[in-house]
Amino acid sequence: MVEIYDPHEQGEVVKKWLRENGSAIVMGLVIAFGGLFGFKQWHGWQESNRQEASAEFEVMSELLTTGQLDAAMSNFQSLQDNYPASPYTSMAALQMARARLESSQADLAIGLYEFVVENGYPKALAVVARERLARVLLDQGDSDRALDLIQNAGDISGFESRFAEVRGDIYLDQGKTDEAIAAYRDALDSLEAGEGDRAGLELKLRTLGTDTPGNGSQS
Repeated sequence: MVEIYDPHEQGEVVKKWLRENGSAIVMGLVIAFGGLFGFKQWHGWQESNRQEASAEFEVMSELLTTGQLDAAMSNFQSLQDNYPASPYTSMAALQMARARLESSQADLAIGLYEFVVENGYPKALAVVARERLARVLLDQGDSDRALDLIQNAGDISGFESRFAEVRGDIYLDQGKTDEAIAAYRDALDSLEAGEGDRAGLELKLRTLGTDTPGNGSQS
């Protein structure tokens, strides 16, 4: 099954990325647009767009919470059309994809994940979308495309364990047990203390008849 990050977790991903990269982005935009708008004008324009995107996102989230998927699509479409590069649009697409999956509309969820893979901002959300898209494709029986997504992901810093686990699931689906075991072990090795589903990974390894790292060999 596809694993889902809740809106709070998505927000934390965005905040972390902006803390690390926000200053450089702001300065670059100030330099690029300063001659046209001036700093105050540009800052006001940016803040207005942020507030408008935030408002659309909040309304969409509330509609999804109350099960009004069709109504929520109007707000999502507004975000996608008017603020395609906004973090709110990427987060909205991930939430909308989740709602589509819960409504057994995997084909529509795939399109939303593809949008974030191509346009996700900050980049961490594109990585999240790529992992989820791979899981959906695997569930839909397209293990070759799922594996291609995982193997050609580029920079996945902070998500190494999750990608390794998906890779293991794909190999297992393809009947490549040895490769699956190696991938699950990579996923365990990549986990930081207190993070991730260590117990779940260890169970997958035991189910395949092998010990987890550090436990010694089975007789």
